[in-house]
Amino acid sequence: MNNKKKSFSYIASSVFSKYGIYFILLILVVVMSFAQKRFLTKENLLNMLRQVSITGGIALGMCFVIACGGIDLSAGSIVAFASVVGATFARGDYPLIVPILVTIAVSAVCAGINGALIAYTGITPFIITLGMTQVARGAAMLFTDGRPINNFSASFKFIGQGYVFGIPMPIFIFVFLIIVSYIFLHRASFGRYVLATGGNPLAAKVSGIDTRWVVIKAFLLEGILVGVSAIVFISRTGSASPGYAEGYELDAIAACAIGGISMAGGRATMLGTVVGALIIGVINNGLNLLNVSSYVQYVVKGAIIVLAVMLDMFTAARASKNAALQANS
Repeated sequence: MNNKKKSFSYIASSVFSKYGIYFILLILVVVMSFAQKRFLTKENLLNMLRQVSITGGIALGMCFVIACGGIDLSAGSIVAFASVVGATFARGDYPLIVPILVTIAVSAVCAGINGALIAYTGITPFIITLGMTQVARGAAMLFTDGRPINNFSASFKFIGQGYVFGIPMPIFIFVFLIIVSYIFLHRASFGRYVLATGGNPLAAKVSGIDTRWVVIKAFLLEGILVGVSAIVFISRTGSASPGYAEGYELDAIAACAIGGISMAGGRATMLGTVVGALIIGVINNGLNLLNVSSYVQYVVKGAIIVLAVMLDMFTAARASKNAALQANS
């Protein structure tokens, strides 16, 4: 009997640990659909996915950074700075590829500086990226003198506002980013190096992994993904402003935490990050439809981050305990 109880407890814990967030997403969708009839309309769902494509793209990049033992508090500010620089080339005077490459390059450079400073100074990612938050936001203000940039070309606007087969273009871009990120994390040696660096940096070094370069590359990859998200963001809004994307890094971190990424590094799943981003998107969209104050939404998302980390610690400890019991039985 005891063995059966232990076995059931072990299986239940394993199932919840693997599929718990999918059940949570399903429950949220059901609750929101009953609470607000407009939630399940095609127009609202496409609008929600279009918004998720921006914060979700940032979350995909954040996944690599957190997986290798870091954190990035500057993602939102980098979006703002890269956006205003790239936007100056998006008014039709240059080919479409120019503002795209400029935005991605600026974002990658900022993120790469974060990674290099963290790798070679030993200063904690929290401090380095907090500093970059102020630098990037201030640089965006200086670059534009605090004014928004608009009047983009039609081809640039199509990136964020266009439709293909009735589906918004940002959704296609997000799916592409998911596929690329999944390959890098789960099918390429780089992903194994990232997880090894985050799980046990000393053991990774002994194994011959250049952990400094892994950290730098993780931040560079994040910068590229953030840059693409910045392009979609300003293309969708039709303007770029130094005040844009405030708090977007918190949504990205929340998506990663909910998605089961260990905030200590060493464990990550790209699909979990996507589901985490969808959960944040459902919450944001549902609360907006219910006319809940934005201040309350901050409280809700903050609580979600704390609860997600607590749940991650609990399920990990429970799974470890049940595995030990299963081995001894």
